[in-house]
Amino acid sequence: MKAAYDPRISGVYLHIEPLGCGWGKVEEIRRHILDFRKSGKFIVGYAPACGEKEYYIGCACQELYAPPSAYFALYGLTVQASFLGGVFEKVGIEPQVQRIGKYKSAGDQLMRKSISDENREMLTALLDNIYGNWLEKVALTKGKKKEDIEQFVNDGVYQIERLKEESWITDIKYDDEVMSMLKERLGILKDKKLPEVDYRKYSKVRRWTLGLTGYKDQIAIIRASGSISRTRGPFSSPSSGIIAEKLIEKIRSVRESKRFKAVVLRIDSPGGDALASDLMWREIRLLAESKPVIASMADVAASGGYYMAMAAQAIVAENLTLTGSIGVVTGKFNLGNLYEKIGFNKETISRGRYAELTAAEQRPFRPEEAELFAKSAQHAYTQFRDKAALSRSMTVDKMEEVAQGRVWTGKDALSRGLVDAVGGLSLAVAIAKQKANIPQDRQVSVVELSRPSASLPEVLSGIGSSLAGADRTLKELLNDVASSDGIQARMDGVMFEKLGGAAYTNPLFMLIKDCLSSF
Repeated sequence: MKAAYDPRISGVYLHIEPLGCGWGKVEEIRRHILDFRKSGKFIVGYAPACGEKEYYIGCACQELYAPPSAYFALYGLTVQASFLGGVFEKVGIEPQVQRIGKYKSAGDQLMRKSISDENREMLTALLDNIYGNWLEKVALTKGKKKEDIEQFVNDGVYQIERLKEESWITDIKYDDEVMSMLKERLGILKDKKLPEVDYRKYSKVRRWTLGLTGYKDQIAIIRASGSISRTRGPFSSPSSGIIAEKLIEKIRSVRESKRFKAVVLRIDSPGGDALASDLMWREIRLLAESKPVIASMADVAASGGYYMAMAAQAIVAENLTLTGSIGVVTGKFNLGNLYEKIGFNKETISRGRYAELTAAEQRPFRPEEAELFAKSAQHAYTQFRDKAALSRSMTVDKMEEVAQGRVWTGKDALSRGLVDAVGGLSLAVAIAKQKANIPQDRQVSVVELSRPSASLPEVLSGIGSSLAGADRTLKELLNDVASSDGIQARMDGVMFEKLGGAAYTNPLFMLIKDCLSSF
């Protein structure tokens, strides 16, 4: 936005490198490129290595160049789900997981050896949505038929020359040749250097220098990114994920402030601790009673992430935001066979009928414990589903149809009443202005109150492969995937990584490697 209004900027030369973000952010970046083009300034892309995400952005530029040795891999999209049931069986670990929702796949990777029919159905639908959207948008941009785009992908084209011949790129040029071309286009002498400013430096330019701030009405942006936990744990970095107690402080300060007319809550989270999600839901609801709150969802707002969003007065998702996953998962590991194999023993002395419910990992649940565990998980799911129904003004039966732990794209979520609009942060701000009774033609100051958090830390780093280390590691793992001391409202991390492309690292494979290396 700044560059579009800045008279010092003639255009943008966009180097497109392999992207690690999900499709929601890719969709928004593409939209910003198309909006920038409306300013009349040029935007030229350069892609030395290009997959589907990179091309999705690159083809939105007015021109796209690549070097002769460029690596283009437009071969289609895949989604993978990995299963540890067989590995755990071999090493003597029995996951005892309660997951509520037939599509809630977060427990599958622990218990199963292969994909379930429900998980396959859900993943197939998500993949079809994402791939179909890619084909349609690329076809529209290139002025080709969708069938022709799909045929090109299925031909497995890798020759850069053919990409040029069929107008997938503008021309084959090295970076210096593109720079020389831009100099000539801007009327700069060959012996003069092209005046340029990189993104990091330009991002520090204050908006007020361009007359883009200082407006009377202010809208706050609160960012919530990463896995959800209630408090900062001993293995957490200062910027790790969404810490409920910290976010709640921020929400309360905004609620008490008269400075802001409305709030946009920017969510990018696969979920996490269910209690933390509910506590934040309550605070967001209280905030929404004092001023308009709009949820803007980026790559993913699933499970606990969606729990937060549904407290807002309106929800905006990207076309490909992974949305929903209204379900819960909890459990423990029975390590009895593992302990027997390695000659380790643990004795527990307890008082109270259910005192050993999650403390006794050396044995499976007793029948009465399993019953209580299942009832507890079902109760948590019922609370989640019913609050979702209340928040979205739906009947419980109607919400049940779209819940069950199923993940939807933003587009499908819209048609099922889980979100109110498809768009990015700019649309969320526009809706916030409308609900705050600010005329749409009146400019507002958008104030960032918190920056995006880093991705989920690798909580297992530094823990050795000793027996004591393995014991602590398993507890940390269970706390991350199926909490040993609480219920999780989270989406399958493996699925999210493959579809969304973000770095919410699941430590399961680190655990297995660590565990096996000790034998």
